[in-house]
Amino acid sequence: MRKLQSQGVHHITIVGADRQTSIDFWEGVLGMPFVFEQPNLDRASESHLYFDPGDGRLITIFTNEERAVDPTRTPSDPGCVHHVAFAISQATFAQAVERLDERGISHSGVKDRGFMDSIYFEDPLGLLIELASYRFQPPAGHTHADVLLEAHRLRVARGDYNIEQEHLADAIEALVARSRDSLSDDRSAKAAYR
Repeated sequence: MRKLQSQGVHHITIVGADRQTSIDFWEGVLGMPFVFEQPNLDRASESHLYFDPGDGRLITIFTNEERAVDPTRTPSDPGCVHHVAFAISQATFAQAVERLDERGISHSGVKDRGFMDSIYFEDPLGLLIELASYRFQPPAGHTHADVLLEAHRLRVARGDYNIEQEHLADAIEALVARSRDSLSDDRSAKAAYR
Protein backbone atom coordinates (compact mmCIF):
# COMPACT_ATOMS: atom_id res chain seq x y z
CA MET A 1 0.00 0.00 0.00
CA ARG A 2 1.31 3.47 -0.89
CA LYS A 3 0.40 7.03 0.14
CA LEU A 4 -1.28 9.67 -1.99
CA GLN A 5 1.42 12.29 -1.39
CA SER A 6 0.11 15.84 -0.88
CA GLN A 7 2.14 18.71 -2.31
CA GLY A 8 0.23 21.57 -0.70
CA VAL A 9 -3.27 22.94 -0.39
CA HIS A 10 -4.81 23.26 -3.85
CA HIS A 11 -7.86 25.23 -2.71
CA ILE A 12 -10.43 25.46 0.05
CA THR A 13 -14.11 25.84 -0.84
CA ILE A 14 -16.58 27.45 1.53
CA VAL A 15 -20.38 27.57 1.25
CA GLY A 16 -21.31 31.22 1.09
CA ALA A 17 -24.52 33.18 0.98
CA ASP A 18 -25.04 35.74 -1.78
CA ARG A 19 -22.35 36.79 -4.26
CA GLN A 20 -21.86 40.38 -3.00
CA THR A 21 -21.38 39.36 0.64
CA SER A 22 -18.56 37.05 -0.47
CA ILE A 23 -16.89 39.71 -2.60
CA ASP A 24 -17.23 42.33 0.12
CA PHE A 25 -15.63 40.08 2.74
CA TRP A 26 -12.93 38.13 0.89
CA GLU A 27 -11.77 41.02 -1.29
CA GLY A 28 -13.08 44.06 0.59
CA VAL A 29 -11.95 43.05 4.09
CA LEU A 30 -9.17 40.50 3.54
CA GLY A 31 -7.76 42.01 0.33
CA MET A 32 -7.94 38.81 -1.71
CA PRO A 33 -8.33 39.62 -5.42
CA PHE A 34 -11.49 38.19 -6.99
CA VAL A 35 -9.90 36.31 -9.91
CA PHE A 36 -12.42 33.94 -11.44
CA GLU A 37 -16.11 33.07 -11.49
CA GLN A 38 -18.16 30.38 -13.14
CA PRO A 39 -21.27 28.32 -12.35
CA ASN A 40 -20.91 25.58 -9.75
CA LEU A 41 -20.61 22.66 -12.16
CA ASP A 42 -22.26 20.31 -9.65
CA ARG A 43 -25.20 22.58 -8.74
CA ALA A 44 -26.59 24.93 -11.40
CA SER A 45 -28.32 27.19 -8.85
CA GLU A 46 -24.95 28.25 -7.42
CA SER A 47 -22.07 30.36 -8.61
CA HIS A 48 -18.44 29.53 -7.85
CA LEU A 49 -16.23 32.51 -6.93
CA TYR A 50 -12.43 32.26 -6.74
CA PHE A 51 -10.18 34.50 -4.61
CA ASP A 52 -6.37 34.61 -4.40
CA PRO A 53 -5.31 34.60 -0.72
CA GLY A 54 -1.87 35.96 -1.62
CA ASP A 55 0.14 32.92 -2.67
CA GLY A 56 -1.59 32.13 -5.95
CA ARG A 57 -3.56 29.25 -4.46
CA LEU A 58 -7.30 29.69 -4.14
CA ILE A 59 -10.14 30.19 -1.71
CA THR A 60 -13.40 29.46 -3.48
CA ILE A 61 -16.94 30.26 -2.42
CA PHE A 62 -20.20 28.67 -3.55
CA THR A 63 -22.82 31.42 -3.63
CA ASN A 64 -26.57 31.42 -4.14
CA GLU A 65 -28.65 34.58 -4.24
CA GLU A 66 -31.43 32.74 -2.34
CA ARG A 67 -29.23 32.08 0.71
CA ALA A 68 -29.43 34.68 3.44
CA VAL A 69 -26.47 35.84 5.52
CA ASP A 70 -26.53 34.08 8.91
CA PRO A 71 -23.77 35.18 11.32
CA THR A 72 -24.37 32.25 13.72
CA ARG A 73 -21.04 30.59 14.49
CA THR A 74 -20.40 27.61 12.24
CA PRO A 75 -20.31 24.24 14.03
CA SER A 76 -17.07 23.15 15.67
CA ASP A 77 -18.12 19.56 16.23
CA PRO A 78 -15.70 16.72 15.44
CA GLY A 79 -15.21 16.58 11.68
CA CYS A 80 -16.10 20.26 11.17
CA VAL A 81 -13.67 23.02 10.26
CA HIS A 82 -12.76 24.98 13.40
CA HIS A 83 -11.14 27.93 11.65
CA VAL A 84 -9.22 28.99 8.57
CA ALA A 85 -5.93 30.86 9.07
CA PHE A 86 -4.33 33.31 6.67
CA ALA A 87 -0.75 34.56 6.73
CA ILE A 88 -0.15 38.28 7.02
CA SER A 89 3.04 40.29 7.42
CA GLN A 90 4.13 41.67 10.78
CA ALA A 91 3.53 45.18 9.35
CA THR A 92 -0.09 44.33 8.52
CA PHE A 93 -0.53 42.43 11.78
CA ALA A 94 0.48 45.55 13.71
CA GLN A 95 -2.53 47.26 12.09
CA ALA A 96 -5.01 44.36 12.40
CA VAL A 97 -6.75 45.45 15.61
CA GLU A 98 -7.18 49.01 14.35
CA ARG A 99 -8.44 47.89 10.94
CA LEU A 100 -10.93 45.42 12.43
CA ASP A 101 -12.09 47.99 14.99
CA GLU A 102 -12.70 50.66 12.32
CA ARG A 103 -15.10 48.22 10.63
CA GLY A 104 -16.80 47.32 13.91
CA ILE A 105 -15.67 43.69 13.63
CA SER A 106 -15.51 41.93 16.99
CA HIS A 107 -12.23 40.04 17.48
CA SER A 108 -10.12 38.17 20.01
CA GLY A 109 -7.37 40.75 20.32
CA VAL A 110 -3.75 39.72 19.81
CA LYS A 111 -2.87 36.17 20.89
CA ASP A 112 0.76 35.29 21.63
CA ARG A 113 1.49 31.83 20.19
CA GLY A 114 5.23 31.89 20.94
CA PHE A 115 6.27 31.38 17.33
CA MET A 116 3.59 33.60 15.80
CA ASP A 117 0.97 36.21 16.60
CA SER A 118 -2.72 35.57 15.95
CA ILE A 119 -6.01 37.40 15.98
CA TYR A 120 -9.41 35.74 15.50
CA PHE A 121 -12.75 37.00 14.23
CA GLU A 122 -15.76 35.59 12.40
CA ASP A 123 -16.67 36.17 8.76
CA PRO A 124 -20.22 37.38 8.00
CA LEU A 125 -21.41 33.74 8.00
CA GLY A 126 -19.89 32.74 11.34
CA LEU A 127 -16.74 31.01 10.07
CA LEU A 128 -13.84 31.65 12.45
CA ILE A 129 -10.97 33.37 10.65
CA GLU A 130 -7.44 33.65 12.02
CA LEU A 131 -4.92 36.21 10.86
CA ALA A 132 -1.50 34.75 11.65
CA SER A 133 1.95 36.28 11.41
CA TYR A 134 5.12 34.29 11.95
CA ARG A 135 7.78 35.90 14.14
CA PHE A 136 10.60 34.45 12.07
CA GLN A 137 11.84 34.12 8.52
CA PRO A 138 13.10 30.66 7.50
CA PRO A 139 16.67 30.47 6.22
CA ALA A 140 17.11 30.25 2.45
CA GLY A 141 16.08 26.87 1.09
CA HIS A 142 13.88 26.05 4.08
CA THR A 143 10.21 26.50 4.92
CA HIS A 144 8.34 27.61 8.02
CA ALA A 145 7.48 23.93 8.55
CA ASP A 146 11.19 23.01 8.55
CA VAL A 147 11.88 25.58 11.27
CA LEU A 148 8.88 24.52 13.34
CA LEU A 149 9.83 20.83 13.15
CA GLU A 150 13.36 21.61 14.32
CA ALA A 151 12.08 23.99 17.04
CA HIS A 152 9.66 21.31 18.21
CA ARG A 153 12.51 18.80 18.58
CA LEU A 154 14.52 21.33 20.60
CA ARG A 155 11.51 22.20 22.78
CA VAL A 156 10.80 18.55 23.58
CA ALA A 157 14.47 17.76 24.27
CA ARG A 158 14.62 20.70 26.70
CA GLY A 159 11.31 19.81 28.38
CA ASP A 160 9.75 23.18 27.55
CA TYR A 161 5.98 23.61 27.36
CA ASN A 162 5.69 25.40 24.03
CA ILE A 163 7.85 26.85 21.27
CA GLU A 164 9.32 30.23 22.10
CA GLN A 165 11.66 32.60 20.27
CA GLU A 166 14.79 30.89 21.66
CA HIS A 167 13.71 27.59 20.09
CA LEU A 168 13.15 29.34 16.76
CA ALA A 169 16.57 31.04 16.80
CA ASP A 170 18.31 27.80 17.73
CA ALA A 171 16.34 25.87 15.10
CA ILE A 172 17.35 28.34 12.39
CA GLU A 173 21.00 28.09 13.46
CA ALA A 174 20.85 24.27 13.35
CA LEU A 175 19.20 24.22 9.91
CA VAL A 176 21.82 26.57 8.50
CA ALA A 177 24.66 24.52 10.02
CA ARG A 178 23.30 21.32 8.45
CA SER A 179 22.48 22.78 5.04
CA ARG A 180 25.41 25.16 4.40
CA ASP A 181 29.00 24.01 4.03
CA SER A 182 31.87 25.90 5.63
CA LEU A 183 35.63 25.73 5.34
CA SER A 184 35.87 25.94 9.15
CA ASP A 185 36.46 22.76 11.11
CA ASP A 186 34.88 24.28 14.22
CA ARG A 187 31.67 26.20 13.62
CA SER A 188 30.74 26.63 17.29
CA ALA A 189 30.00 30.03 18.85
CA LYS A 190 33.09 32.08 19.63
CA ALA A 191 34.05 35.06 21.79
CA ALA A 192 35.37 37.27 18.97
CA TYR A 193 35.70 40.42 21.13
CA ARG A 194 38.70 40.07 23.46
